[in-house]
Amino acid sequence: MYVADSRSTPATAAARDLGPGRRAAVAPTVLALGTVSLVTDVSSEMVTAVLPLYLVAGLGLSPLGFGLLDGVYNGFSALVRLVGGHLADRGGRHKTVAALGYGLSALCKPLLLVASSVPLISAVLAADRTGKGLRTAPRDALISLASSEESRGRAFGVHRAMDTAGALIGPLVAFLILRRAADGYDAVFTVSFSVAAIGVLVLLLFVPSRPRPLAAPPDGAPRASLKAAIGLLRVPDVRRLALSALLLGLATVSDSFVYLLLQRRLGVTDHWFALLPLGTAAAFLLLAVPLGRLADRVGRRQVFLGGHAALLLVYGALLSGWQSPALPYLVLALHGGFYAATDGVLMAAAAGCVPPELRSSGLALIQTGQALARFGCSIAFGAAWTAWGDRWAVGAATVVLAVSVAAAYALRPTGPGTVSPTPTVSEESPA
Repeated sequence: MYVADSRSTPATAAARDLGPGRRAAVAPTVLALGTVSLVTDVSSEMVTAVLPLYLVAGLGLSPLGFGLLDGVYNGFSALVRLVGGHLADRGGRHKTVAALGYGLSALCKPLLLVASSVPLISAVLAADRTGKGLRTAPRDALISLASSEESRGRAFGVHRAMDTAGALIGPLVAFLILRRAADGYDAVFTVSFSVAAIGVLVLLLFVPSRPRPLAAPPDGAPRASLKAAIGLLRVPDVRRLALSALLLGLATVSDSFVYLLLQRRLGVTDHWFALLPLGTAAAFLLLAVPLGRLADRVGRRQVFLGGHAALLLVYGALLSGWQSPALPYLVLALHGGFYAATDGVLMAAAAGCVPPELRSSGLALIQTGQALARFGCSIAFGAAWTAWGDRWAVGAATVVLAVSVAAAYALRPTGPGTVSPTPTVSEESPA
């Protein structure tokens, strides 16, 4: 790592060939952002691990009520992602906007200590997700701008692996706190805030504001604006990718519902419930870099669709009547594999379609469609569970996902290469 205002250009260093048979090193910017995400995910996953149980068992919410809150938690950020991407692209303020997002999410953690009603908790979760919405696209834009085209999948894989290491640690910390603290939930929220504050400090000290100086845009190139970002949907590759992400998001059941379903199937006690996300996180951690490299070699969209095939197997396992001690390990391993094949891989694919001067806005556009779709899925799944029961809800999600995978496969590009986003905007040349 290095101090944020260092004059070195890590993207250039990352792109240099290190010798015959050796791969280019991952840019220091990617490692610094990975550290920020690791620390921040320890904080956020501590809350995520206990939130379903806190709301359903502690506050007595119905599955529909939890679905509404979970939809807010996972989908509200979609309302501000385009704004965050636009602000980051104007003047290249990616780091500033990301820092604002991380800081806002950190400030929300202690507010959970005093929020005891559904409206108050909804407001706190909405503010927390606003912070996530502000920071996600600028952070991913920094990763893509610091990496060469041919190694971008690997760079996102390394970042997601570090991010997931935090997701692995967070539930474990929450589990230990719940076992030892008298007021377990309050202690979890307090420690979560302290860890989040450390993540903000790491971002301010070790992430450069501009990992790669951008070339001056050509004459006639669109200026960074919400209109220009939405105009990217006229680009065939961007439109296909955004539509695929939206369709598949409509059938992506929330992690929390997957864990609640496993708890019902296996009779997991409250204290052990917080450990269920560890299985997903462990598989994600192990597979993120290998699948990122695979995506660089065989195609990012193919790996992306393969990840949703793994999610189909998760739904099938939850629907089956199979009774075996291996069931939770299989479900959580496939669940982690789904994220490893989709999360960073989608952003790596999107970065290849979007010009540098609109990179943050373009990534935010695709993230927004996916987040809105998942928001709708959380509400619909919670309503279906309440009305028909969990098995019917999972069955409906399985059918919708199978149809969405087939549609996304049909939307794949037919040409051998990536189409240039616009004739007036030059794409970043591979380093």
